[in-house]
Amino acid sequence: MRRDRRSMRLNRRQLLAGGGAALLGTGWPALRAVASPGPFNDYRALVCVFLFGGNDAWNTLVPRSPAEHAVYASSRQNLALEREVLLPIQPLDSDGTDYGLHPEMAGLQGLFEQGRLAFVNDVGPLVRPISLDEYLSGGAPLPPQLFSHNDQQDQWHTLKGQAPLATGWAGRMADLMRTQVAGQRLATNVSLFGNSLFQAAEDTVAYVMGAGGPLEFIGFEDAGFGLEQRRAFERVVDADYASVYERAFAAVQRRAISTVDVVTDALARAPAVATPFPFSQLGQQLETVSRVIAARDELEVRRQVFFVAIGGFDTHDDQNELQPGLLGDVSEAMTAFYEATEALGVAEQVTTFTQSDFGRTLTSNGTGTDHAWSSVQMVMGGAVLGRRFYGNYPLLELGGAGDVGGGRFIPSLSSDQYAATLARWFGIEEAALSQVAPNLDNFVLRDLGFLGA
Repeated sequence: MRRDRRSMRLNRRQLLAGGGAALLGTGWPALRAVASPGPFNDYRALVCVFLFGGNDAWNTLVPRSPAEHAVYASSRQNLALEREVLLPIQPLDSDGTDYGLHPEMAGLQGLFEQGRLAFVNDVGPLVRPISLDEYLSGGAPLPPQLFSHNDQQDQWHTLKGQAPLATGWAGRMADLMRTQVAGQRLATNVSLFGNSLFQAAEDTVAYVMGAGGPLEFIGFEDAGFGLEQRRAFERVVDADYASVYERAFAAVQRRAISTVDVVTDALARAPAVATPFPFSQLGQQLETVSRVIAARDELEVRRQVFFVAIGGFDTHDDQNELQPGLLGDVSEAMTAFYEATEALGVAEQVTTFTQSDFGRTLTSNGTGTDHAWSSVQMVMGGAVLGRRFYGNYPLLELGGAGDVGGGRFIPSLSSDQYAATLARWFGIEEAALSQVAPNLDNFVLRDLGFLGA
């Protein structure tokens, strides 16, 4: 059996998502064939850091100018951070307002000032651009179930808009470039946080490993009784089964055995990663990602998408006590990861980006905040055109422009635009971008500009 810290039942949907994805209809038409320039001859990786629960962006990046901070403080009430504790940053493209980061984010402050980090402001799921009047009149198409955790997580993972969709945008990217990476010894998509809709696909299958590395099989050894157990297990999974579900389950197990061996051996042969990481769940996941990247030549990979995540951002209560530790962990872990990519010589080839369910209300509910919509995301890496803001940071005023109530802002940038910018850098052809981001054609700006060539 496999060693996994989390206990879960394997249901039919999970079984087929893991081993028989090509057998399922997903509600999305088959990806259209797009002319491919041939196999990639370089290495690039995307690393998604998902902040489950809905990070409060308005206490992550905060206005420091006296007038704007006064508006912010009036809206946030007891949740407002004092100007004096904010870590100042100096964007190259100033909008006339001074800004600062949460005091626990010193590492990311430094990366921003070095030009290795950018902020994408006022971004969230949209079907098309909408105005406040359209929202209030009910005349605009909206992503369903706004302010719901599960639904908005799915929106970020799939970019589905109003259409039923069971593949993620990372999964669709892997399907589109599968012929260009056919020689890889490891899947394009790798998750260190369990099965993810973000990486679900029609044809390709993501590889799920533990936070510290491949999930090993207990009792499989190279000699003696352990070797006999392994051979017996292999005979079981190699048997001829009549049921499609039995065959799918057997395929999952065969692939797991093979991949564990390949990845474990490659990690053992790869250059050591000497960068110290924080002793936290996110720190461990990102350290393991750096080790897999170090093994890229052993694994013969050219394109990889990693999914890592932490929870705890649903701060309805005790936000002032909880968020500092959460943001401090994000800052320390992401900073260590960037330093590791520098040490490995791949900083220009690895782009890390955040996603989260949604932003949070400007108003305090007593000791916390409630679910909102627009938010701020971070993009980090050597290819990032950093020390800049992309999109307009809103005036944090209750009842102001774009506020649908309680400081819930309508996004002015869409998650489709955000994803398409990342996908283009990753190697998706222009003609295929709308297959990755289905609502992209509804927006004039198809590239937000935060990544170089």
